[in-house]
Parts: sequence; structure tokens; C-alpha cells
Amino acid sequence: MFEYAPAPESRSVVDIAPSYGLFIDGEFVPAAASGGVFKTVNPASEEVLAEIAEAGAEDVDRAVAAARRAFGPWSALPGAERAKYLFRIARIIQERARELAVLESLDNGKPIKESRDVDVPLAAAHFFYYAGWADKLEYAGFGPRPRALGVAAQVIPWNFPLLMLAWKIAPALAAGNTVVLKPAETTPLSALFFADICRQADLPPGVVNIVTGAGETGRALVEHAGVDKVAFTGSTEVGRQIARSVAGTRKRLTLELGGKAANIVFDDAPIDQAVEGIVNGIFFNQGHVCCAGSRLLVQESAYDEVLTALKRRMATLRVGDPLDKNTDVGAINSAAQLARIRELSDVGAAEGAERWSPPCELPAQGYWFAPTIFTGVTQAHRIAREEIFGPVLSVLTFRTPDEAIEKANNTPYGLSAGIWSEKGSLILAVADKLRAGVVWANTFNKFDPTSPFGGYKESGYGREGGRHGLEAYLA
Repeated sequence: MFEYAPAPESRSVVDIAPSYGLFIDGEFVPAAASGGVFKTVNPASEEVLAEIAEAGAEDVDRAVAAARRAFGPWSALPGAERAKYLFRIARIIQERARELAVLESLDNGKPIKESRDVDVPLAAAHFFYYAGWADKLEYAGFGPRPRALGVAAQVIPWNFPLLMLAWKIAPALAAGNTVVLKPAETTPLSALFFADICRQADLPPGVVNIVTGAGETGRALVEHAGVDKVAFTGSTEVGRQIARSVAGTRKRLTLELGGKAANIVFDDAPIDQAVEGIVNGIFFNQGHVCCAGSRLLVQESAYDEVLTALKRRMATLRVGDPLDKNTDVGAINSAAQLARIRELSDVGAAEGAERWSPPCELPAQGYWFAPTIFTGVTQAHRIAREEIFGPVLSVLTFRTPDEAIEKANNTPYGLSAGIWSEKGSLILAVADKLRAGVVWANTFNKFDPTSPFGGYKESGYGREGGRHGLEAYLA
């Protein structure tokens, strides 16, 4: 195994202010008396990065009012004019990519090579893609004269803060809507950085508003009477609460919720390629991925070979400083998430599954969890049923394609799946029977702005990305 010298990215490339206000009507403003403040920390070191304003009900009122005022002029702009702003935002994201990548890794804990090579380029690509749609909406297949809905309330999670922002804001603006967005309380910095990008792009005031805070801020935004559309990405439990609050109103709703994806490896699969896909499927972004391949289904005849190769590959994963360009697995996003990962992992061992992690020296400060696999797992184990949202893989076996399909579908979720085989006919036959919104073949976690993403069952409804992603923002 190679020894890698540290190759840290400099954190000095981005300036983090000691405190941040709310971004309302094109300006940063302090929270009202009903609000408060909270701190955002670096999960790799527990260092406080900044103090953030916490929006109260009065602040949400101000943001929604600003978005409502901006809606008329913005939606009346010709699509080609709106596109100019989106193209400008995309270019600025590219120009400031290094700052954004460092900021995302500091605030989130993900390795810099992921934020640099995946999150930031994909965020820019979504703005470029939807800028191209802005003057072509009548050809999108949603009627001859599609209209914007109005004010969109958007609540995003902490696992891909900038990318989820782009998934939400880009199609909303292209369709002529205005936005009030609430980032996760543990990762607000990239959204606040994006607010500055909006000002740099001369986006009209009120078109994008950003209110920071925790669950109460999100609830005030989702339940606000002045909102026409709600888009939420996060846990299934919170998604249920939002669906109940929106039921019976005129608000449109899309939900992208949890997952417990099956990654299916047949005995004819290219093993080395499959192992890379398995590792990418569960250890990318520390497993903080709603579509993570957290259930590995291996055909019995290939089980020993796959498990041996997987353990050998896991032993090469480097866990540590997210700003080190050699790091493969960074820090867990928060103390609360680390506690949940530990709890469910302990439950897995207590229920009789065999736990294994490669030799791994974890840093003393921060929130860390070693890449872990469980073997001897059955469908009855909690670790095979519940979303852990961490670098923990449950390994199950199957004998026939029908058994693989039955086990893969035996979950309340339906967000994604992966299939590994050299037989195209087998891949197509199995994919057709999997109840999942996205099915990857001989790859995993591949995303493109032109391709729709979303789930079934308790993984939510509606699609983001592609032409389909416009539908949620058009009447």
C-alpha cells in the first residue's frame, strides 16, 4: 500500500465572517426579536466557524413578502432574460469553485476531492442546464402556455448543501418562480455564500431569499400561507409531517426522502469494478447519501470472492482531514448523526450480525466513524431495514434473480438500486422489476442535470433534475 504525504487544501482561500444575517430582499439583515442565533461548527475539529442568525416567524414573513413582491416582475421577464441570470450564476460558481469547495468541506466534513470534483461542478451544471430551458418552457411537454406557480418554499438537507440548493433553485428560477430557501442548521455557509453570488450576478432583489435556522424555521416556512409550492429533501419522518401540513391546501409539494438502496451483484459481474461501485455506493460522502447502496445483495456463488475483494479495498481507504486531497472518508456531519450511526451499529452487533472495519486510526477531535460492514445479516435485522445514513454496509446473499428482486423490494423505501452483471438482458429484466426511482447498471451514484431523480413509497414523490424537474414549478 502506498504511503501518502499530507496534501492539504488551504482554508485561507475562503473568508468566513464571524457572523451572518438572513438574506432577504437582496440584502443581509439581522434576525427580528422573535429569532435568535446559533453556531455552525467544523465537524472534523469541532471548531466554531461562524455565528448564524436564526429566523423566526416574523423573518419568514419578511422573506415570503419579498419573494411575493419580486414574483410579478421576475415571472414577466422573457425566458431568455431569466436565462441570462442563471448562466451568470453558473459562471460565477465555476469562477469561485475553489472557495466553495473549501467552504463545503469545512462546514460539512466531506472530503475536498468530493466537494471539488462532484458537488461544485454539478451545482454549476444544473444552473447551466436550466438556463437553457428558461426560454423553451412551452416545449417541455407541460402544455402550450405553462405558468410559474409563485413563491417556492425550499428546505434542503445537510449532506449536499450546495448541490441540493442548485437542484431546487435552478428549475424554480428558470420557470419564473421566486424562492425562499432554508438550508440545514448544521451546514448554512454555502447557502449564505450563494446569496453573495446572487448579488454578484445582479439577481433582482427578492428573487432568492435565504432564511437560516432549525426545524421551527422550516415549519414556519412550509406552513406559511403566502407560499405556493413546497420542495423538501430530508428524512421520511419530517416528510410525513410536511405532507400532513400541506394536505388540504392549494400548495404543490415534492418530497425527496430516505432510502435503503439495494446494490445487487450477480456472479458474472466484473468483481473489481463491482467492488469500486460498492465502495462508492456506501462510503462516498461518509454514507450521508439518501440513495446510498447500504444493502449489498451478493449472489451466493460469488460471495467469498466479493467479500475478500471488498475487505481488501476497504483497507486502503484513508479516513481523516476533509481538506486533505488524499482523504477518502471525511468526518460525520454532526454529533447527533454520529450518535445515531453508533446506536444502529451497536444494534446490528447485538442482533447477531458480524461487524468488521479495517484497521483505522481516527482523529481525536471531531466526529468520526470507521467504514464498517456487517455480514450474516438477514431481512429482519434493523440495520437491513432502517436508514443509517453513515458509512455502514449490510451484506445479504441471494441465489436467483427472483430472490434478489424480492429482497431488494422488501423495504418501505424506493429511491435507488444498482445492478452488477455482464449480461445486458439480465440487467434490463431485473431493473424492470425493481421498485426504485433510479436504477444504475454497472455503476453507482452517477448524476447528471439532464436526468430526473426521485423515489417511490416512503422515498417521496416528484422528480428533480431533467425536463421532469420543471414540472414541479409550472402550473
